[in-house]
Parts: sequence; C-alpha cells; structure tokens
Amino acid sequence: MKTLILAASLLLASAAHAQTYTNQYPKEVQKLAAKWLKKGEWRHGFTKAVPAPTVNIAEFYLQYHKNPEQWKALFQWLESTDLLAIPGGKHPIPGTNLTVSVEDSENWCSDADLREGKGSESHWQKIDFMYVVKGKEGFARLDHDTSTPKADYKKDRLEYTFLADRLERFESIPGTFNIMFPCDWHVAKVKTSDPSQQLRVLVIKMDNAF
Repeated sequence: MKTLILAASLLLASAAHAQTYTNQYPKEVQKLAAKWLKKGEWRHGFTKAVPAPTVNIAEFYLQYHKNPEQWKALFQWLESTDLLAIPGGKHPIPGTNLTVSVEDSENWCSDADLREGKGSESHWQKIDFMYVVKGKEGFARLDHDTSTPKADYKKDRLEYTFLADRLERFESIPGTFNIMFPCDWHVAKVKTSDPSQQLRVLVIKMDNAF
C-alpha cells in the first residue's frame, strides 16, 4: 500500500492538471479510489451520509490510507452520535486528538461578497471535513489558475484574490459530506437560493498526512 501511495504521489507531480479546482490524479489512481469507495471499507459502520460529488475521491483514498485510524475514529463517532441532539460547541472524539465543532449558524457570503473577494481560505496542516446535518450550505471552490495568495500564511490559513466568475459553486445537504483538502481553495457558507440560510454543520479538522 505504501508503494502504491508513493507511486500515486510521483504520478501527480508529473501529471498535467485536467482541471484547476483541485488536484487531478492519473486515471489509474482515480479508478482504484472509486473501487475502494464503492466497496465501503472506509465506512466502519457509518451509514448516515456519502461523499458529495465534489469530493476529490483520489485524495480521500490517499489520505485515508496514510492515517486510517483517524478516519475510522471519525466515522465511528459520527455513526454513534445523535447529530441533531448533541449541543452546539466543541466535542472531542475519545481516543484521538480530533475535535468536532458543532455549528448552529447561517450562510452569510453573498454574490456581492464573492465579487469583492471575501471569505476564501485554504489550509495545509489540516483538512476540513464538513457535514451538514440540517439545512443547506453553499460553497465556492477557487480556480487555481486565476487565484493568488493575498496574505502571508498564518495559523494554518491562507487567503486569496480570485475571480468570482471562475468559481465552482455547489451546495451541501444532509446525507452528504464534503472534504476540503489543502488543494481545495474554498469559500464556505455561501448563501443559497433557499428562503432560510440557517443550518447545522459539523466541522472536523483532520490531520493532513503530508
């Protein structure tokens, strides 16, 4: 498995990006990751949600196999916890260094905010695992070719200047989860077309297995 992961990393370094919103892996790695995802060994009994179509499955596959116990603990906790009844705030996952932030909040970022370049971020040390259990959350993912860092990297956050008309827009709903890897420069809590912007979302900062 380690050999396979190393080979995939080397292939990535030499492959041309077919898209500019997230890392693009060779077809061999994508097929292997898709097969692994369908088999479901990553679930560890988790039945409440599936990855959103926007999740980089190859990246998920590689990150999972570099740190399987962390992901196993996350999915087992999510399955065994009443995610609507648990109080808002921070909750540790026993036996790990992971903390779940249960946020009862609202989408705030408007189209005007996006045109002004607000709300963007990416991380290097951590991976954003985001799971909406009530309501709907809007997202925008930045185009790498037309976005540039606008401030120094600090506290594991980097902000960007970007073109609003080059954003990849999508929404997250209950029954799916999103994962924003370091290659996914993004804006969260983008306003949707729904009358209500209220939502409950779980955010877990997973370790990036470099």
